[in-house]
Amino acid sequence: MSTFKAIVVDKTEAGQSVALRDFDEKDLMDGDVTVRVAYSTINYKDGLAITGKAPVVRRFPMIAGVDFAGTVEHSAHPDWKPGDQVICNGWGMGETHLGAYAQKARVKGDWLVPLPSSMSAREAMAIGTAGYTAMLAVIALEQAGVMPDKGPVVVTGAAGGVGSVAIAILSKLGYQVAASTGRPQEADYLKGLGASEIIERKEFAGPAKPLAKERFAGGIDSVGSTTLANILSMTRYGGAVAACGLAGGMDLRTSVAPFILRGVSLLGIDSVMCPKAKRLAAWRRLETDLDRQKLAAMTQDIGLDAVIDTAPQIIGGGVRGRIVVNIG
Repeated sequence: MSTFKAIVVDKTEAGQSVALRDFDEKDLMDGDVTVRVAYSTINYKDGLAITGKAPVVRRFPMIAGVDFAGTVEHSAHPDWKPGDQVICNGWGMGETHLGAYAQKARVKGDWLVPLPSSMSAREAMAIGTAGYTAMLAVIALEQAGVMPDKGPVVVTGAAGGVGSVAIAILSKLGYQVAASTGRPQEADYLKGLGASEIIERKEFAGPAKPLAKERFAGGIDSVGSTTLANILSMTRYGGAVAACGLAGGMDLRTSVAPFILRGVSLLGIDSVMCPKAKRLAAWRRLETDLDRQKLAAMTQDIGLDAVIDTAPQIIGGGVRGRIVVNIG
């Protein structure tokens, strides 16, 4: 096809516009692999890009979407051939490089990883950047010595995409998981994923003490701001917190006390420019360490034509778990 459907963000005098429209293949950006996209997903960053709530998009016009799973159509890259099933997460897609909410994408072959043999393209996008980020965070905690026998691990933003997948992974690995959420009505959902304790978000609101009572061996935080500051102050001696989000804000008003008096580590998790070796390791672990039934329970499906209306919901905290976008 010379034209295909895509969600395009453009710049206007009033800010930006977004629409599902036809896009010409000749206007795709440079890349050595062209992929027929089957599925994508909606992450918090996608919501920011589509609503314009943050300056995610830095090139106009831009096809939104930071993830896809699909089939290689054309390749000039030695690692890929037509028919290969591939995944792409990040690398500036939907920000500086035309992204995933389209029936076709052209990218650098070095950005791609193979679809795991036991996983469908839909399952890969049920995981998406949110789930892959959660796996990176779990691996980082393990490498920092936070193992199941060290004590409970807190997961903030628990009912969101990163949080839901993180809880499912941690519980399968034998961790005691405390789920922090601003939606206490989701308690049964979170316990179904493996959380043993539900903590209301308000417990981590307000200015953090330099050191609070030691509660957690570690944490996975997608909220930032005062939530992260409070989690750090409550982390046990030698513990670690993996930070991977900013839903609550980019600021971090804390002190050096947790780091120099308890030896706490703050682990930064980047999924966008993450080296390929780490990506491959994360996807291998997702094959074995994520319960597919729990993944199915946290996932809902929409079509490409519903993405624009769904974006404000994810920014407003109205989306539970994961959303798969059927591009076809």
